[in-house]
Amino acid sequence: MAAPAALHRAYGGDTTRQEDPMSAQPEEAPAPPAPAAAAQLLQELRADRRADTWVPAFEQDWARALDDARHSFSLAPVHDVVRTWRARLASAPAVDAFLAGGCDDSDGIDLDQVLGART
Repeated sequence: MAAPAALHRAYGGDTTRQEDPMSAQPEEAPAPPAPAAAAQLLQELRADRRADTWVPAFEQDWARALDDARHSFSLAPVHDVVRTWRARLASAPAVDAFLAGGCDDSDGIDLDQVLGART
């Protein structure tokens, strides 16, 4: 019995296998942070002028991520915290320059809306 025409075209002629093997890994998966990334990040946060508010917030996020990682057996929550805080620290000079320039920031959006809410 011949295969239907659509199936015939989808699998490249007479073959019944897919041409491209499927992978469980997304192609755009970010590389995991280095093992010492959290310690380095905490050191940078402590040196920042916002240390009074950022260090306790980072430590709270880190503790929550460690707890989530213990329950899920996945390091993804820990990696997400490092990536989020790296982005926050990297964007701080641009935010400072924007605010120092006297620009209207009333239409701004929360970083959590861009990066995802912290749970």
